[in-house]
Amino acid sequence: MKMPHVDGGSLWSSLSAAGHLSERALWGADASVTLGDLVRGSSLSGRLELLRGRSVLVATRDQLTAALALIELDAVARRLVLCPPDLPAEHLPFVAATAAVDALVSDRTAPHAGPPGVGTVVTCTPRIAPAAPERTGRYQTEWVLLTSGTTGRPKMVVHTLSSLSGAMRGARPSGDPAVWSTFYDIRRYGGLQIFLRALLGGGSMVLSSADESTRDFLIRAGGHGVTHISGTPSHWRRALMSPAAHRIAPRYVRLSGEIADQAILDHLRACYPEARIAHAFASTEAGVAFDVGDGLAGFPASLIEGQGADVEMKVEDGSLRIRSTRTAARYLGDEDRSIADGDGFVDTGDMLERRGDRYHFVGRRGGIINVGGLKVHPEEVEAVINAHPDVRMSLVRTRKNPITGALVVADVVLKSEPGAANGRAVTLEHEIMQRCREALSRHKVPAAIRFVSALAVTPSGKLVRHDA
Repeated sequence: MKMPHVDGGSLWSSLSAAGHLSERALWGADASVTLGDLVRGSSLSGRLELLRGRSVLVATRDQLTAALALIELDAVARRLVLCPPDLPAEHLPFVAATAAVDALVSDRTAPHAGPPGVGTVVTCTPRIAPAAPERTGRYQTEWVLLTSGTTGRPKMVVHTLSSLSGAMRGARPSGDPAVWSTFYDIRRYGGLQIFLRALLGGGSMVLSSADESTRDFLIRAGGHGVTHISGTPSHWRRALMSPAAHRIAPRYVRLSGEIADQAILDHLRACYPEARIAHAFASTEAGVAFDVGDGLAGFPASLIEGQGADVEMKVEDGSLRIRSTRTAARYLGDEDRSIADGDGFVDTGDMLERRGDRYHFVGRRGGIINVGGLKVHPEEVEAVINAHPDVRMSLVRTRKNPITGALVVADVVLKSEPGAANGRAVTLEHEIMQRCREALSRHKVPAAIRFVSALAVTPSGKLVRHDA
């Protein structure tokens, strides 16, 4: 079924109306495109008309080609399904069927068949071909983002360009044009937010690559003069472990996706003293709720107590709930079930604790460790461990115990090179344990600490959490 035509803008019209397009660019790891060239041509091999009014699966290997396809297809396609590169192949038929996909955009050079039932395949390339496609008769395109589901299959979250860009109204950077970048992939909500901020804010963007090391990405970002850059706290902890962290000199550093504890905020301030350091709260379903730029962990209670026009928040049963014009419309699926409750609030599942005039995130409702009937949020323990001056990052997890059912244990990455702290290992373990005993209830104190050289991070930039 066709979506109604709308008179509002699109990514394409926003670019066309902006100035200095020849000076703005999207830089990938292996190629780049100026926005001026894209406005005058096409990345879709002159086959844009084949995709008009379709439900299109954007399944490219490279972020640059995905970005080009999204710009060209917004308001042309009926639906855009953003396929993250790590989507397991076995889930692709489910995604295609659920979203009624009838066309595929790929950047593979060899002929590539789409999922079952998808007969139209269009190749996207950074080699822009001259074209003057007809762009009247716009659609209010549905943007479908995939996020992890409880059954293993991804949940499919439906947004519009309006809900995705709601937090950006009036947020155009002042001064020189911004050069944005992010450790995220733009086919996930966090990365897509930065991509849209770059385009709608009149800037350029350096796109990351899954095949690139943190060091090489930072060097490339610095070479393009990145001014605004975002990532999860885990992204940033890994970046600060690299000498290449000093190859960028950003004006603005943004954290989201995980709890930003005081240690990572302080480390970023020390590394980038001239930058504004902000941490934001957002989720794929609820959208962007707020950002905090005062350099402190948590956020002022006034954000909950005050009622804004675009975003309202409340705490119920310890969980943050959001009602917003930025909220996704629904989950896509057999039930097309609503994301919000009857009053329009989305239960984020992120647990809060009020301390004085400030709220602090303590963890996810589903991530609680049960120690003899007592609850432990791993992130709360990690914040204490990460505050030790010799610690770069940590992961608190559970280990089975025949008496209490579970014990809390911690894997810790030190700032020094692996093996360099061997002589101090016993002392460091004692110091970390002592900090935990002083700051935490007895059942939250780790039963054991293990020093490791690295911690696994998911493709979305979050620590991999699992039981042992």
